[in-house]
Amino acid sequence: MKTLTDHLTQYAAYHQDQRNVATHFVGIPMIVLAVTTLLSRPAWSMGMEGGGLPLTPALLLAILSSLFYLRLDLRFGLAMVAQLIVSLWVSQWIAAQGTAVWLGWGIGLFVVGWIIQFIGHYWEGRKPAFVDDLVGLLVGPLFLTAEVAFALRLRQDVKAEIDRRIGAGAHGARVAAA
Repeated sequence: MKTLTDHLTQYAAYHQDQRNVATHFVGIPMIVLAVTTLLSRPAWSMGMEGGGLPLTPALLLAILSSLFYLRLDLRFGLAMVAQLIVSLWVSQWIAAQGTAVWLGWGIGLFVVGWIIQFIGHYWEGRKPAFVDDLVGLLVGPLFLTAEVAFALRLRQDVKAEIDRRIGAGAHGARVAAA
């Protein structure tokens, strides 16, 4: 099974252009929110009167995704869990609106998010990572979390290994400029 560094290195290899990475900081959160929004219906009450998180396909997907992230790395995994919780919370609010609002936001975020992604990959001159490995759909949000950590000078051991594997030139220069 691939390690955290394996996944991030493979993903980073597809994302060397600063403009592409910048589009991902907009597009990926939009897509994640779109998916959790669209999967926030139907919702089943888990017997919690007056609150709690309803059981939805979005919650099940978030739990499975969280297990994937936590298995790769506890610190990054916890950051991803926190982000998924926020996404679920916002999605539940959107899903509680009328059907037109729920679908409008869900589909709109999804379509615009992917358009932004494909613009970035046009600039990169390379296809998206998920085309070669569907796990890239899960690694994208993790990659953004790692990029923020690297910019904050955190997890430099992981960054150094990614740079070593890719070649410090492109990845190191891109992150320094970001």
